Amino acid sequence: MTEKQFEKLKYYVIAITILFVVGHLLWEHLNGGILGHHLMHHSDYPLISNWWGLLILPFLAWLSTVRIEKRVTLQSGDAPVRTKILRVVLIGFFGMLVLSLVQSLSFSIGYENVAIYLSLGLVVVGLFLPIYRAECIFGYVFGSIVFTGAVIPLIGILVIAGISWFSHVCIKPLVFRVIRAQPQ
Repeated sequence: MTEKQFEKLKYYVIAITILFVVGHLLWEHLNGGILGHHLMHHSDYPLISNWWGLLILPFLAWLSTVRIEKRVTLQSGDAPVRTKILRVVLIGFFGMLVLSLVQSLSFSIGYENVAIYLSLGLVVVGLFLPIYRAECIFGYVFGSIVFTGAVIPLIGILVIAGISWFSHVCIKPLVFRVIRAQPQ
């Protein structure tokens, strides 16, 4: 994929994201007003409007495309590696999208335990898979905007992504260093 093609793809992803968010907000507006969600699902905490999705999701779309472009361009001329990177990006994005859709839907229909177990499972998976990447965060927030808005899932996934990042950047190298230092 050339730089010009990637730039075009970046604008398409951002435009589709903006259209989706505007369409969702328009639908909410026409069906009773723009919703807001309380932190921790308690009415004592502040109400966060779904309007924040207009800022958060296009920013995450831009950030993820910039990070993906940087990862792909670091592989100069190696087409199989670039293809593998793009495949991993799509798997990460759509995997987190589906997970957040299932989690948000289960929470919305009254199965809070399923949503909690999926969150705990995501923390465990994050110890082994790099879910701190921008496309995973974008996919998670994008999938949950219909049910819970953008702010609350962003806060949750940033905490989980922080744990995943710490595991991959700090703990994983230490474990491999200890394993290599072991006499054979």
